[in-house]
Amino acid sequence: MNPSIFKAYDIRGVVPEDLDAEAARAIGIGIARFLGAGRIAVGADMRESGRALRGALVAGLCGEGREVVDVGRLATPMLYFASTALDAAGGVMITASHNPGRYNGFKVCGARAIPVGIETGLAEIQGVAEQVLRAAPAPARGSVRRESVARDYVRSLLELFPARPRLRVVLDAGNGIAGEAIEGLLSALPLEVDRLYFEPDGSFPNHEADPLKPENLVDLQAAVGERRADLGVAFDGDGDRAVFVDERGAAVPADLMTALFVGSIFEHGLLGAKQGDPVVYDLRSSRVVAETVRSHGSEPVRCRVGHAFMKARMREQNAPFGGELSGHYYFRFPSGYVADDAAAAFMLMLETLDRSRRPLSELWRPFQVYSQSGELNRRVSDLPGTLARVRGAFLEGEADELDGLTVQFEDWWFNLRPSNTEPLLRLNVEAPSEPEMLERRDQLLSLIEG
Repeated sequence: MNPSIFKAYDIRGVVPEDLDAEAARAIGIGIARFLGAGRIAVGADMRESGRALRGALVAGLCGEGREVVDVGRLATPMLYFASTALDAAGGVMITASHNPGRYNGFKVCGARAIPVGIETGLAEIQGVAEQVLRAAPAPARGSVRRESVARDYVRSLLELFPARPRLRVVLDAGNGIAGEAIEGLLSALPLEVDRLYFEPDGSFPNHEADPLKPENLVDLQAAVGERRADLGVAFDGDGDRAVFVDERGAAVPADLMTALFVGSIFEHGLLGAKQGDPVVYDLRSSRVVAETVRSHGSEPVRCRVGHAFMKARMREQNAPFGGELSGHYYFRFPSGYVADDAAAAFMLMLETLDRSRRPLSELWRPFQVYSQSGELNRRVSDLPGTLARVRGAFLEGEADELDGLTVQFEDWWFNLRPSNTEPLLRLNVEAPSEPEMLERRDQLLSLIEG
C-alpha cells in the first residue's frame, strides 16, 4: 500500500501497484474503527477493479463486526443519498472519479454524508490500515445485505424539482457511471434525449470523463449543434460534477453557472431558499458570483477549494446552495444532508430553463462581466518561497491566506494556491478587461517561474 494514496479528500491510486485487495481490506478495518458502530453503505462505479476492491473492503468491515449494506453499482451522489436514507454510520464509494481506468479508490463519508478528508479522519484511517496491513484476516463477525436506493433517489429529485420542460438535450456520460445512474430519472422526464457514451466502461474508450478539459467537450458541442438541441451536459466519471453547454455550443464556466443558478434559486424559492440565506462559493470564482448573491439580498461566503471544505461551510452557514469552479454544485437536500450532485444540477438547469422561457445563451451571457485567466498550473521546487516572492511584489493589495494566497485590488484580483497532490502552484487571475488580465497574468507567471 502506497501511503500517497491518502489524498486531501479521498483515497486514490493505481491498481494494483498502489492499491490492492490486501490494502483495501486494511482500509476497511480502518474505516470501521473510525466510523464506529452502525451500518455502513458501500457502493461502486463501473471500474474493472471495483469488484475485487469491494470484496476486500467488505471483508475488512465485516471483520470488525459491521453491518454492510451493499447498494450496488451507482453514482457517488447516490451513495451520499444512501448513507442518509439508510440511517447509516457512514458510507464508502469505490471510485477514482475522472482518473484513467488504471486508477481506483475510496470516497468516505460519515453519517448524513459528512465527508471524511485527511483533516477529518483519513489520517486516522491510514494509521490503522498501516498497522493491520500484514495481520491475518479476522473472521467475519458482521453481515452483508443488498439494497437498492435508486428509485427513492430518483423520486427525491423529481419532488425537489417539479418542472417538466419539453426540451431536446444531449448528454455525454463519458463512459462513466452517470449515464446508467440517471436512466431512471430520464424515463420520468418529457425530454428528447441524445445519449453520448452512456455505456459504462472503465477504460474510457472515447475520451476522459473529465468535463473541465475542453477537448473532452468537443463531441458534445458538435452534437448540440448538429441536433439543434436546447442544452448539452457533460458528466464526470462518478457523476458528481457537470459542465453545461448552451444551444450555441458554448461551454458555460461553472462559476458563471453558479451565478445563474443563484438567481433562479432566489427568484423562484427553490431548495427552500429565502432572502438572506447565504450561498457558498470557492475562492477561485469570479467576483460576479458574490455580486449576484448580494443583489438578491443574501450573503456570499468564500470557501477553500474542495468538496470537504465546501460541504462543511454549507452546514455551518445552513446554506441552501453552493458552487465550485470545478463543476461541483452543492445542495442542501430536504432530508438533511449536503452533497454535490450532477443529476440535481441537471434538474436545476431544467427548472431554470422552464421558468425563464429563454435560451441558455441569453441567460448566462450577462454574467460574463470580467476577463478570467482560467486555472494555470506551474511546477515549482520551492512552494513557500514562491508564494512569499509573489506576496512581496503585491504588498499594496488586500491579502488573505484562506487557501494559498489571494490578493485583491479594487479592479482585479488573483489567487495562487498549492496543489493538494503535486508540487504545483495553481493560478487564477480576473480583471475588468482581457488586455489587463493578460498583463497581470504574465506579470504573475514571470514571478512564479522566477
